[in-house]
Amino acid sequence: MVNTLSHLGIGLLISLSLGLKGKRLWILAFLSILPDLDYITYSSFTLLSGSLSHEARNQLFYLLGHREFSHSIFFVFLVTFLIWLKTKNKLFTAGAFGAIFSHILLDYTTSSKMRIFYPLITDASALRTTYSFDPLVNILPLLPLLIIAAEYMKSRGKWNGKFDNFSSFGNPKGKKFYASLLVVLLVWVALFPAAKVFLIDRISEKEGTGISYNETYPISPGKFLAAYPYDTNHYKLMKVSYLSGTENSFYVEKVSVNGDVPDAAAYVERAEKLYRNGIPQEIDYPVYTVSEENGKVTVVLSDARSPYVKNWPYFDVDYRFVFDEESGEYEAYLSKYGRKEVKLGENRF
Repeated sequence: MVNTLSHLGIGLLISLSLGLKGKRLWILAFLSILPDLDYITYSSFTLLSGSLSHEARNQLFYLLGHREFSHSIFFVFLVTFLIWLKTKNKLFTAGAFGAIFSHILLDYTTSSKMRIFYPLITDASALRTTYSFDPLVNILPLLPLLIIAAEYMKSRGKWNGKFDNFSSFGNPKGKKFYASLLVVLLVWVALFPAAKVFLIDRISEKEGTGISYNETYPISPGKFLAAYPYDTNHYKLMKVSYLSGTENSFYVEKVSVNGDVPDAAAYVERAEKLYRNGIPQEIDYPVYTVSEENGKVTVVLSDARSPYVKNWPYFDVDYRFVFDEESGEYEAYLSKYGRKEVKLGENRF
């Protein structure tokens, strides 16, 4: 999850590398943050979703949800094509493609699930190869913002002599400087997917099972949280690193029942079916906690890894289903990333 200023900085790096100036420079910078305008569409979707059918809600979620359609490859090509029709400028169009694609690529390598191949494929995935708060990915792109600020201050007669080593927009040598920063960033980001392949293969061989590449998350630079179904009743979680392999491991029970709950397994199965009928499907390793009180059975569904991701918004999600034992009716609630629990509409599932 790269911050907005860093996305903007990458757009500026691309603009400056291509020698763009004035309006086109800032248009390209804007395009680098364009995908995140889906915050606006998602707010509209949230207001409307309660009045929609289940099928209509799902389809609109794919189009309007955060990191959904606007973070897909199809969106990149669509916007790039429109820009080409408008400008017929090959250099600017190529820069536009790079600006939007860089945003999606960095989110795909650092954040939670995305449907990057929507509408061809609706399954969500992510590379998750780079730590969300990686210093180079988040800080290096800020450099062009500082350079632009310095150039602006120099143009107003301030800071003269203090930033003479920074290349100005019109200096041909400056394009090489900005391009070199882009190359450093691209090489840095490209190294991690390959390195993660070797790590996952090493851990899989040691465990004697296939460890999911997509479902192994970076928890700090060079360290990951991996998991897999160990047996019928447990998951095995492991903290692994490039340097030391498996650092430690522990087991998480798939289903726990508090007290004597008749037909607990049936309620778990019903909660699972409800969840599978909804989106966005954030949970990879579901665990269920079942309890009963005053004629109501509560099933809490969460990810086995949630307790180990404090202040880390990947899959810190809890669904709570409350079933009335007599009528069979239910209510559903959702809590995400430590936020206040909200009641979900009947069309969610």
